[in-house]
Amino acid sequence: MADEILMDEMENEAPLITLEDEEGNEIEFEFLDIVEYEGEEYIVLIENDENADEVVILKINPIDEDTEEYLSIEDEDLLDKLFDIFKKKYDGDIKFE
Repeated sequence: MADEILMDEMENEAPLITLEDEEGNEIEFEFLDIVEYEGEEYIVLIENDENADEVVILKINPIDEDTEEYLSIEDEDLLDKLFDIFKKKYDGDIKFE
């Protein structure tokens, strides 16, 4: 029975993704969602830290069937639109401040 509970908890955990910052430091993020906008896909992440309070949104750039890269988004208006889509999708499930 304890194993079943542990497995249920593990299945409910968000997948983790490790990315490298500009200085080469590895940072672990929790996957939150994929947002689609104007034919493009964007990944929504939050740093795997109990004090994290901001999401990170990156553009998904497919390289081949098995590989993709994540690109920074400089356009603040686009980031706002993507975050609004994410907030609407999870309104009531996630508390946004």
